[in-house]
Amino acid sequence: MRRTPRPLSRLRGGRPPLRSLLLDLALGLIAALGLAPLGIWAATPLAMAALIWRLSPLPAAAVFWHVLAAGFGWFALSLSWITEPFLVDIARHGWMAPFALILMALGGALFWAVPAGVAARLSRGPAAQATAIAAALVLSDWLRGWIFTGFPWAQIGHAWIDTPVAQMAAWTGALGLGTLTMALAALPVLLRARAVMATALAAALLAGPWIAGTMRLAAPVPADRPVILRIVQPDAAQHLKWDPEWSTVFFQRLLDLSAEPGPRDLVIWPETAVNFLLEDADAVLPMMSQAAGAPLVMGIQRREGSRFFNSLATIVPGGQVTQVYDKFHLVPFGEYVPWGDALAHLGIGAFAARQGNGYSTGPGPQIMSAPDVPDFQPLICYEAIFPQHLRHLDQRPGWLLQATNDAWFGTLSGPYQHLDQARLRAIETGLPLVRAANTGVSAVVDARGRILDSLPLNQPGKIDAALPGALPATPWLAVGNVPVVTLLLLVLGLALWPRRRGRAA
Repeated sequence: MRRTPRPLSRLRGGRPPLRSLLLDLALGLIAALGLAPLGIWAATPLAMAALIWRLSPLPAAAVFWHVLAAGFGWFALSLSWITEPFLVDIARHGWMAPFALILMALGGALFWAVPAGVAARLSRGPAAQATAIAAALVLSDWLRGWIFTGFPWAQIGHAWIDTPVAQMAAWTGALGLGTLTMALAALPVLLRARAVMATALAAALLAGPWIAGTMRLAAPVPADRPVILRIVQPDAAQHLKWDPEWSTVFFQRLLDLSAEPGPRDLVIWPETAVNFLLEDADAVLPMMSQAAGAPLVMGIQRREGSRFFNSLATIVPGGQVTQVYDKFHLVPFGEYVPWGDALAHLGIGAFAARQGNGYSTGPGPQIMSAPDVPDFQPLICYEAIFPQHLRHLDQRPGWLLQATNDAWFGTLSGPYQHLDQARLRAIETGLPLVRAANTGVSAVVDARGRILDSLPLNQPGKIDAALPGALPATPWLAVGNVPVVTLLLLVLGLALWPRRRGRAA
């Protein structure tokens, strides 16, 4: 007898009991323990497996609510740092912090719940439903990296960064790590009556990438380049960064750390390192260059007419500016406001932009250079979480440079999660990454994503390190996420196919 299809409107009803939703919330919180700073990687696939198991016999309406609760737990914990920018000036903005966290967690949860509910509605049987939901959640991570300018933070696959499995990203990108996670999570339902087989298959599925990653990490490393980089971390606390007296202290600290004895071929300062504009810096550029004793790449704001930019500038000995890069992927409402020119008349401006009503966008990804140093691709702060920006250059750079100001992210999870995502960019491209962070974590990362040297949070200092060598271009760099997305769509289609065939019968 043909089963009557459930109307799609049931996704809006049938809310499960609160006690049941609290269990899903707890599973989401446990899954998020796999992300930095704790990095308990096993928590993520195990908690997701428990969630998929709970969902497999449920109707679509219930699936929507259960996944919404789990997603809220995942994003509330993993994005808890989102409250930190509002606490910099707590008297003015502190009241916004809980609303920001709730809205961000709810928005992320909807990215999970809507496709999961639709997948459950269109699939038939526990195995097909589990497969469809697992594929839908990974595809939602991919979509979240693009839609509404993108926000690919706290993806499911990020839990693997400190394991050999992360080396998979050289072939599959971070999205492939999420696919592996959800494949492991769906196995218990797919082999519900064969617990021993399910356990063995899960172990085999995990063992392959783990062994391959271990072998890749054990392979000979490329030789260091004959270039010494000096990375300067001034530790300018965000609530003091723009204070006239303290900004002078921080500027002197940049100069003193840059001028310390020791060989260096390039000195690197973090994002928005100084409190003045590039156009107003003519008098101090020679001083900065003299202190550096080598070419200097520094984060600085600049102006063109009525427009302001968040930029990196290359300063050569003598104080001449030879190249400027403008950040092009800006943080919505943080660095720019949609329809900003119109809203400026209402007094609405970007939260984090220090100059003007908000920053203007640069032309896009580019290569920067400095004398006697391999060319590099600059990434300013937030740009390092978008892997797609690494694949559209006319030439391959020798290394990646991330200049950032993670003082906005507090000291608990945000800076460490940001660092982990930058490390994934190194694995995906096979390029070393150098990170200059205002308050930390500044780091030198090799082409396999390993941290070779670093400065901890909230500690002024410098790193003098040789530039690590680069690996050959990775398969992911050639094809991007196309194979993984295609595979996920194919799996999703196969999981939904029995329902369509049943309707046609």
